[in-house]
Amino acid sequence: MEKSFPLHECHVNKVTIIINRTHAILHSIAILLLIHYRLSFFFQHPQNITIPTLPWLLIFVSELILSFAWFLQQACRWRPVYRTVFPERLPADDKLPAIDVFICTADPNKEPSVEVMNTVISAMALDYPPEKLHVYISDDAGSNATLRCTKEAWNFAKYWVPFRRKYGLVTACPDVYFSSSENDNGDYKGSEFKAERKKMEEKYEVLKQRLRKIVEGHFPTNVAINNTRDHPSVIEVINKEEDEVKIPQLIYVSREKRPSHNHNFKAGALNVLLRVSAMISNSPYILALDCDMYCNDPTSARKAMCFYCDSQTPSSLAFVQFPQTFRNISQDDIYDNQVRFAFKVHWYGFDGVGGPIISGSNFCIKREALLGSFNKQQDYMALKRLFGPSNDFIKTLVEDYKPCFIKDGESSRMSLENANILASCSYENQTVWGSKVGFLYFSVAEDYFTGLNLHRKGWKSVYLNPERLQFLGTSTTNFNDSLIQWTRWTSGPVTVALSRFCPLIYGPLKMSLVQLLCYSELAFMPLLNCLSLWGFAVIPQLCLFNGIPLYPKVSDPNFNIFSIILVSSISKSLYEVVTTGEQFKVWRNEWRIWMMRSVTSYTYGCLDVILNKLGMKEATFLPTNKVTDDEQVKLYEMGVFDFRTATMFLAPLVTVILINIAAFVGAVVKALVVDDDGDQYWEKMFGQMFLSFFILISNFAVIEGMIIRRDKAKIPLSSTLWSVVFSMFILLIGSVILC
Repeated sequence: MEKSFPLHECHVNKVTIIINRTHAILHSIAILLLIHYRLSFFFQHPQNITIPTLPWLLIFVSELILSFAWFLQQACRWRPVYRTVFPERLPADDKLPAIDVFICTADPNKEPSVEVMNTVISAMALDYPPEKLHVYISDDAGSNATLRCTKEAWNFAKYWVPFRRKYGLVTACPDVYFSSSENDNGDYKGSEFKAERKKMEEKYEVLKQRLRKIVEGHFPTNVAINNTRDHPSVIEVINKEEDEVKIPQLIYVSREKRPSHNHNFKAGALNVLLRVSAMISNSPYILALDCDMYCNDPTSARKAMCFYCDSQTPSSLAFVQFPQTFRNISQDDIYDNQVRFAFKVHWYGFDGVGGPIISGSNFCIKREALLGSFNKQQDYMALKRLFGPSNDFIKTLVEDYKPCFIKDGESSRMSLENANILASCSYENQTVWGSKVGFLYFSVAEDYFTGLNLHRKGWKSVYLNPERLQFLGTSTTNFNDSLIQWTRWTSGPVTVALSRFCPLIYGPLKMSLVQLLCYSELAFMPLLNCLSLWGFAVIPQLCLFNGIPLYPKVSDPNFNIFSIILVSSISKSLYEVVTTGEQFKVWRNEWRIWMMRSVTSYTYGCLDVILNKLGMKEATFLPTNKVTDDEQVKLYEMGVFDFRTATMFLAPLVTVILINIAAFVGAVVKALVVDDDGDQYWEKMFGQMFLSFFILISNFAVIEGMIIRRDKAKIPLSSTLWSVVFSMFILLIGSVILC
């Protein structure tokens, strides 16, 4: 019997594991010593206590919260693994399983049609048998412009897909191919290739002009904006039966939306795609992409199949997650748009303990994991109670069901009629869609909550990050969009954390303890960070302002405990930055943006969840703005903050900086001018002075935006004045309460 070679391999990095676990043990010892030091304060004789109890207790609580957040993070560092795939070992094309590609777009005003259609075209150009590849674009705005743009994209794909295949191009996205300075000519350099390439480039320029003309002509008024929440379902198969060129099927789907019905954001759109695609193609695997995440590597689908087609892979594998990477990241990524800590550190650790979460985009998932598996003896009435009244959809759930779509005109017409019913806004009424099957609705972070439930049921996942980037998207390039995006990313997991689905109590079933802690870290991270950072940014400073020491003297042996914890944290994070191929400035930017997000996005995201729990605010979903502004992009590439954002974001950030300036300057003046024994004051207050100085030097960009800069992107004077009022109020009231 011929030996079959594995299609993938898993590598355990033992050196990294040893370093991570050794650091965790040593850092834990230092934290325990800190806890002992703080607790010993409460057991002193009352006559020996010279420091107010309240500020000591508050800073102790902040230290405990941050320590708990650090403890949860260690789960993602416990057993990192790395995977390699061998797509050249896959079986013949006729034996590969079919794939449905889901592309979701929600707002044509924030998601440029040229980018969206490039994603569609790149998906159609994947190196996969065209008869086994079906591309679905979900237009949640119900925009006629998007439908027309989709038809234009298909017309161009008729030429682009054969061109890419013929010359073996490694770039599937036409916009990148024609704008890139890299020489991607496949195996051809002759005159025939050059002539065809020139014709193709001309066709692409015509496509861009047509797309822009369609969009510009469609949005002169607010009519289209109003229709985004009130429109019927529209499903159209773009391919024509008489097409001679063999390219993947392209289907436009716009579900019905009415103001009286909850549409459940992106999860609702994905579930409609699940039902509609079942009627048309019913592929066993689904590749989900955001509308700006074009396929950078045509072999990405084959790489995912290396897990599903491998006999060594357990049947419990639910999905393969690729990292989210972006093509417009600047050298000085001041907003940390690449999210390095997640896709270059945490997800490897997640993979080693059961698999990463669904990360919003760039994942290939098994349809069975979302819908379940049923045989022909299953009770149809029971299935209808679960999945809805459509007999035709129930048939798709049975094993080996093959849709008859495209085989004859009558079947195609009836399938589309049934698909429109499945896309109606009332179809899910009195079913378990979104609660037990499909993508789950409980949180706006449908990816996190769906992944948690899949892993809880015993499903597994893997993380694959090949050397060549598989998908490339467009990240935010200004401070405002970045903070809004992170506010939304915060509210989703925190909603789960503060509910009966909290991973610490809901998670265990078929999940390991370490994987449970990984999910808990993601759920609680925003809440823990905002609480602890507000404590560290305000409490020691108020006490410094009033001459109250919260840390040991420099000569006190206990001072070494705090020094060790600080050095340990900084050195470990710097080590991870360097080992992931980044430079020192990345570490600096990550620390700075972590502080900024903690007092802005994390704070507002958590408040949003709390208000929602109290019934004072409804959950909202704001699509990330993908429209680029040349001036904002220029500032981003220069590494200059664009502070043109709402006062609600600037006020807490500037207030914290002003409080630290007042406390630090006041302490320096007191030590140098006022206090007769300046040396003793320095020794007594050094810890708090250093903390304020570290915060100020790390966030010098904010000080620069307030005082030095004179450009349009500086911090507005009105925001600074409001922050002065807030900081004076906090200094006054805080001094009265704490001291």
